[in-house]
Amino acid sequence: MKFQKLLVPVAGVAILIVAYNGFGGAGLALAGGAMLMFLLLHFTRMMHVLRRASQQPLGFVASAVMLNARLKPGVNLLHVMAMTRSLGLQQSPEGAQPEVFRWEDASGSHVTCEFQDGRLVKWILWRPTVDGAAAPADDAAAP
Repeated sequence: MKFQKLLVPVAGVAILIVAYNGFGGAGLALAGGAMLMFLLLHFTRMMHVLRRASQQPLGFVASAVMLNARLKPGVNLLHVMAMTRSLGLQQSPEGAQPEVFRWEDASGSHVTCEFQDGRLVKWILWRPTVDGAAAPADDAAAP
């Protein structure tokens, strides 16, 4: 994860240097404008997801079973929030790693997701049984 945090700024500076060496000030302006546009598009998507998630109850999802089927390891928390259209109910202490969030549906089923450094590592689907006791689903565990 630390490699990615270092790679993006170094790649950005390298693109600016190559653009300046190849096309002068116009290339620098074009590369800088393209990078700024990318950042603005990412910021706009993030704000749209957060605005939509803030309008739903905390930790609510339409169907926990469908969420379980759509989850994939390695996706980030923002992507999961976009799928659920809700902020997850945090189960772990603030700032602790791994972060654990839960989304529950109206039937009482819930998906508990574990994120390490903002990336989904594993998740578990819990579905209520007929007699009311909770039991993990057979197909719930992450790969």
